[in-house]
Amino acid sequence: MQSEGNNPFTILPASSAGAMDPVCGMRVEPQRAAGAFEYEGQTYYFCSAHCHHRFAQNPAAFLQPRAPTAVDDTAEYTCPMHPEVRQRGPGSCPLCGMALEPVEVSAEEHEDPELSDMRRRFAIAAVLTAPFVIFLFFDAGWPAGARQWLELVLATPVTWWCGWPFFQRAAASVRHRSPNMFTLIAMGTGAAYLFSLAAVLIPEGFPATFRDPMTGMIPLYFEPAAVITTLVLLGQVLELKARSRTGAAIRQLLHLTPPTATLVLPSGEREIPVSDVHPGARLRVRPGERIPVDGVVVEGQSAVDESMLTGEPFPVDKRPGDAVTGGTLNTTGSLVMEATRVGRDTVLAQIVRLVSEAQRTRAPIQGLADQVSAWFVPVVIGIALLAALFWLVWGPEPRGPHALVAALSVLIIACPCALGLATPMSIMVATGRGATEGVLIRRAEALEKLARATVLVIDKTGTLTEGKPQLRDVITLGGISEDQVLAWAASVEMHSEHPIAHAIVSAARKKQLNFAPADHFASVAGHGADGLVDGHQIHVGRTGSPRASELEDRWPGATVVFVERDGELVGALAIADPIKPSAAQAISQLHALGLRTVMLTGDSWPAAEAVARQTGIAEFHARLRPEEKIAHVQMLQQRGEVVAMAGDGVNDAPALAQADVGIAMGTGTDVAMESAGIVLLRGDLTALVRARLLALETLRNIRQNLALAFGYNVLAIPIAAGLLYPWTGWLLSPMIASAAMTLSSVSVIGNALRLRKSKATVH
Repeated sequence: MQSEGNNPFTILPASSAGAMDPVCGMRVEPQRAAGAFEYEGQTYYFCSAHCHHRFAQNPAAFLQPRAPTAVDDTAEYTCPMHPEVRQRGPGSCPLCGMALEPVEVSAEEHEDPELSDMRRRFAIAAVLTAPFVIFLFFDAGWPAGARQWLELVLATPVTWWCGWPFFQRAAASVRHRSPNMFTLIAMGTGAAYLFSLAAVLIPEGFPATFRDPMTGMIPLYFEPAAVITTLVLLGQVLELKARSRTGAAIRQLLHLTPPTATLVLPSGEREIPVSDVHPGARLRVRPGERIPVDGVVVEGQSAVDESMLTGEPFPVDKRPGDAVTGGTLNTTGSLVMEATRVGRDTVLAQIVRLVSEAQRTRAPIQGLADQVSAWFVPVVIGIALLAALFWLVWGPEPRGPHALVAALSVLIIACPCALGLATPMSIMVATGRGATEGVLIRRAEALEKLARATVLVIDKTGTLTEGKPQLRDVITLGGISEDQVLAWAASVEMHSEHPIAHAIVSAARKKQLNFAPADHFASVAGHGADGLVDGHQIHVGRTGSPRASELEDRWPGATVVFVERDGELVGALAIADPIKPSAAQAISQLHALGLRTVMLTGDSWPAAEAVARQTGIAEFHARLRPEEKIAHVQMLQQRGEVVAMAGDGVNDAPALAQADVGIAMGTGTDVAMESAGIVLLRGDLTALVRARLLALETLRNIRQNLALAFGYNVLAIPIAAGLLYPWTGWLLSPMIASAAMTLSSVSVIGNALRLRKSKATVH
């Protein structure tokens, strides 16, 4: 049980695995504890008298959230660039060398072991590399031999211990025949170090072309080897820190679930960990508390803020019988709910799981980067060799060092990491951002295709309309009151499960009319229902009266149900499915975003025409069966259109699967949501506008990243090879090349992170 406030500790009963000592974090059996202390109604147990004494002096100091916990070595890890790579525990990808990430993001922000290791290596490298910078600016006229040996001593641990992970990843890339950035880095730093080592140990073995014509000395490259290693380590630290921020949106969702729940029992109420809640349990949710699991309200009324899951800014009224979702915020009244789905089965848990999976899917545009990366490293190695050959044959003296500098610069500056990161980073950030806006992106492909879509095919019932028919009007004949006609109709329809029957009964209850189930109920499909009410034979449905057409014409787009008493027409009820309040505005905004809209519905032509007119949809087709909806989608695709389809019903599922991108309403059926690439959690069309805006911005962001990566390499490689030397006499230093390479990767990640503050919202 957990105490009130921000206490992060779970105090377990004696029968469990023990309680946690809040001072040292050790597990303690309450029966064997060295001491106990009660604070704010909670009892804490201690492993020693020392911990007991420290806690008693200042309990609040030990009840703050702990530092990030250690990583789980048994968890499954994967590569953000190569999702097919999976292993237990952290490590690096054998294909690209990048640090692996957990498959499932946890609510706790674990300390990344890769980041910790790189920080430690960078700190040591920076200290040992600092003297090289001092040598650069303050050449104290050291004896040549002493200077050489000092550089050797400093550069050796930097290159071979601090930079050892780069050599390991390079070796793995060779084994897997997948050369990557670490292949180039290891070749560059390794060649610089080994050349310099040979120059120190066996200088007599070098030809004259490798000696400075003025001093006769062989230039050493311990400095570039050490500085490059240090800069690459710095880049890894910056990259890992930036990548860790891409999971912030998922952690934000996970933190919505409260750690405890209030269990309602016949003997009273008690607080339990939310992990102990089982389906069927009754839970109390007080004002200001978050709903712990999915369930149904059984007592009380309140307004629940669902904005963090759905993007809907206004609280939703909840009464007995209404569903509530774990993680949403109860704002006003007290509720008693019955748990229906817990743990991994809750909506929130499913959203987190789907978002995590979507972040590792590949967008089609990634194929371009993959194709380039496949031949990029071999081509770079070839360019480096050609540059070295050119300088050896035609370059100025000393030709050997110039050739080595050019080759090293090309190898190091042409890092393919930025190219590989361009698409995955944008997708990871965008899917997390969408989840907090009520837009669940199930596949990266869907996000890209929504951005490219030219036409939106949209269902009517449940998508443009509420999907819940309501009584719109009552007309009576023969001097009978509206309430009487409605009460007779409700008495008969109480036996029916038809949506129109529910609308009639709901309207009668809302008006608090006195009615009771009819006797001798009978129903005929397509004709209506009959029953005996207060001695009168009441029929609700179709009629043969000549006035039927006249009454139907009064309500275009509505379903008209007639009421007869003992064979005489006494009234008519107009039932209509109300259009969602945001539908017309959303359609207008989608048009402004370049989408043409087409409505497909199985409803009648008058009903379809009324909805199309009110929402501003120019093209619509009615009375369509599921296979006919598929045919319409296929016809649009044959015309060259990229089709997005939004729907919510079982009859929409085949067309959703056929469309280039399916968009399901979160209020719809499970089969529709399984057939779709994007789910709008609230079922509100403003979320579709948000999805389109986010898709457009994500595709633009990916293009910017690819332009940065491609443009960087197109400009950098020729300069590194010495293109500017004939005009400027300037040859790029490998150290500057390393800094530029680091900057390219960090710039791509930084640009992707801008999507976290995307303006893909509708105000």
